[in-house]
Amino acid sequence: MGKFYLMKKTFYVGLFLILSIMANAQVKKRDSLFHLLAVSKKDTGRVMLLLNIADTYETNNQDSARYYLEKSKQLSGILNFKKGIYKYYELSAIVSFTKGDYNRSLQESKNALELARKLKDSSLIINMLNNTGIVYQYLGQFDKQLDYTLQALALIEKSNRKKKLGSMYHSVANAYFNLKQYRKSIDYCLLALKLYQKVGNNAYVNRLHASLGQSYALFKFTDSALYYYKIAAVESVKNNDKYAEAAIYGYMSNAYADKNDFKEMLKVSQTSLMLSRELQSNQMLASSLYNIANANYFNGNNAEAKKNIEEALQIAERDTLKDELKNIYTVLSYIASRDGDFKTSLWAKQKNDSIQESLWNEQVLKTTSELEKKYESEKKDNQIKLQKAQLQKRAFLNYILIGSAATLLIISLLSYRNYRHKRKLQELRISELETDKLLTATEAVLKGEEQERSRLAKDLHDGLGGMLAGIKYSFQTMKGNLIMTPQNQQSFERSMDMLDSSIKEMRRVAQNMMPESLVKFGLDTALQDYCKDINLSGALQISYQSIGVAGHHFEQTTAITIYRIIQELINNTLKHASAKTAIVQITKSDSLLAITVEDDGKGFDPKILDLSKGMGWVSVKHRVDFLKGRLDINSQSGNGTSVHIEVDI
Repeated sequence: MGKFYLMKKTFYVGLFLILSIMANAQVKKRDSLFHLLAVSKKDTGRVMLLLNIADTYETNNQDSARYYLEKSKQLSGILNFKKGIYKYYELSAIVSFTKGDYNRSLQESKNALELARKLKDSSLIINMLNNTGIVYQYLGQFDKQLDYTLQALALIEKSNRKKKLGSMYHSVANAYFNLKQYRKSIDYCLLALKLYQKVGNNAYVNRLHASLGQSYALFKFTDSALYYYKIAAVESVKNNDKYAEAAIYGYMSNAYADKNDFKEMLKVSQTSLMLSRELQSNQMLASSLYNIANANYFNGNNAEAKKNIEEALQIAERDTLKDELKNIYTVLSYIASRDGDFKTSLWAKQKNDSIQESLWNEQVLKTTSELEKKYESEKKDNQIKLQKAQLQKRAFLNYILIGSAATLLIISLLSYRNYRHKRKLQELRISELETDKLLTATEAVLKGEEQERSRLAKDLHDGLGGMLAGIKYSFQTMKGNLIMTPQNQQSFERSMDMLDSSIKEMRRVAQNMMPESLVKFGLDTALQDYCKDINLSGALQISYQSIGVAGHHFEQTTAITIYRIIQELINNTLKHASAKTAIVQITKSDSLLAITVEDDGKGFDPKILDLSKGMGWVSVKHRVDFLKGRLDINSQSGNGTSVHIEVDI
């Protein structure tokens, strides 16, 4: 059996905060910041305090960081403090990056870069060019990483900022490393190290040594790689750079595996695991557990290896870490085979093959889409350039004819007139092409949105609509088969009218389908708006409370399901409880989401729900089951109702 010991996905130590004014190397005293915040006025100084407080939460509590960031953005908007808004996007990008949401981080980085250019601040522009390049690195778009990084380097060289030049050499080395140009990467690392030593900059020397170690490792100079890794680990401790420290111990694990020293591999992998847990980085956590499983496997401890790889598998599946899953399934196959569990071994191998095929298909689809867009864009650009060139050429020839001879004046005037007419047609055509290009892009966006809305509306219409239509048909059949008193006949007709109203209401819901605030601003804002609307209607007074939810990005399906559960519970209160007030509370703690809906209504016996076929409770139960949640109902006649739901997210 050949070696399979390390994930081959390179996790290069990033330089995301190289030029950031609010770097983590600056130790913040959070208590003193809160004290200053309590006595501060609502001015730009308060904005900076909010940003600094958010920065202290960046590595260990992203929800709290996001909370104070949003407050800083709100105040910056009121004050028209553009630099405060820039800082908001800059730090938001870092928070998203730390959390692993690279697409969001990219958009926030680009927003910050756009604001930096409007502010015409070269230092901020350099900072965000570099940061954007780093995000592209983690998105796997290394050519764009190099492009943005070289732009930043050119600005630094132009402005003669020697103290920052070493950092940018380091970033360029990073980009060349990812493009597998390792010789260039080493050259730029050595240039950066020389400048760091010259200016006494030790803030990122740990990451630079790690960069050198990685490059030497790829040249199979394992002892040299370990030499630089060990220096990098010591420097990381000095700089309190736990993110880099965790990654470096992962690299050391790789190097020891290359040397077949699996005991040392186990030690450094366990250190990496400890740091990964502190950082709450699931990707690094899965990688560390994977490495520990490998070390235990080669050390002959198959039971521990199985335990480690199963924990890694659980994390990778929960976060859909496909690259990690591919490798984890490979190791699981080997471990199961050694245990004689050939069924699991075969299953794991098949899962590995399936993920590899999925990754390949995704890459092919992505590449094809990018090539098609690039081709269409270049095609239209070339048409525009060609027609502009034709206009310039004809204008030049026309000017020559006009000045050639007085005898050709009439002919020249006619030619010029003809030329003007053609030029207008050409300009009109150029305008049409540009408009077509814009319309094509807009159509693609609108089409995607419309398809999703149509799909959801169809599900509601075909599902609930069919069910209500079936109920109506059953009532009509029942009416023809039963003999009823006039009073019962009247009640029956009223029920039929209510059913017709329900069908109309279903159609209205299918038309509007989804709250706009849920799509734009997330679950917390949507629930606030919903409760506010109920309060304004006067039907019920609802007190809404949320803890740890503001700013949290829920997966869309999860957010919609939670929203519908709460909506249905409130609807039940309005219809059946005769309540005056209600409480809606939603709390997020780590990976647990707790939902509580209480009212002061007349209450009921919860046992009747076991026999109830009402759509309201059935819908709630189905949605809770979909989320794999737990539902608890407490109610007594005359004492109101309390519904508590817990969901693992």
